[in-house]
Amino acid sequence: MRKFIPVFILLVTLSACSQEKKTLPTLDPEFEKVLEAHGDWEQFYQAKAMSYQMIHETNLTKETHFINLDTRKTRIDADNFQIGFDGEQAWISPNRESFGGNSVRFYHNLYFYFYAIPYVFTDPGVTVTKVENRALNGISYPTFAAKFDSDKGDSPEDQYFMLINPETNRLEYLLYTVTFFGNPNPSLSALKYDDYRNANGLIFPRILTGYTLENNETTKVRYQVSFADILLLDEGFDESLFEKPTNGVFAD
Repeated sequence: MRKFIPVFILLVTLSACSQEKKTLPTLDPEFEKVLEAHGDWEQFYQAKAMSYQMIHETNLTKETHFINLDTRKTRIDADNFQIGFDGEQAWISPNRESFGGNSVRFYHNLYFYFYAIPYVFTDPGVTVTKVENRALNGISYPTFAAKFDSDKGDSPEDQYFMLINPETNRLEYLLYTVTFFGNPNPSLSALKYDDYRNANGLIFPRILTGYTLENNETTKVRYQVSFADILLLDEGFDESLFEKPTNGVFAD
């Protein structure tokens, strides 16, 4: 049995000096209104670390995610495996066979990005612009497109369209493509954001539901995940949290 280090031991690396605030980015004013509808988004922008619990509703397996926000170093603790990203390489413990997915590197930050949208679209190298309304399930949604610079991330060619609820000004659907696996012309998928909850001033969805998309209609449910115990920290997790354990292996 693998031995997990208690979270409270790994929680933060204390700093002797005070943290300087980062200068807020210049954003499309309409997108900034969307961010403001999701709470005090500057709190996320200035935070150093984040953790949360995630449950796959299809099989009730649970994961705990830890992220250092400045470096995007990541660790996921699940029942049968640990996955991490040390800033350069993704790893898995105890072995590759313990994870049933197609790619460890693809998976390590997949749900973090989905869960943290729209906040993560304030990252350097991301441009968000308002575009023409898109129709989904017979409803016309105000829409924002997010594009990544060519040197950002593993899949800068991915497309993202945020469909905004016109009454709440919050994200209701994300339409996105996946180019990570080499498909030059992938179809759009849909992700629904439900049951927003206030987490100390930031508004996060409790449930994300992925759908196939056909003729501007959501059809088959592909997956559903729920979230709890969201925590944002002013200090980063200790760097040792993201290092590959001795029984781990680097994996694509």
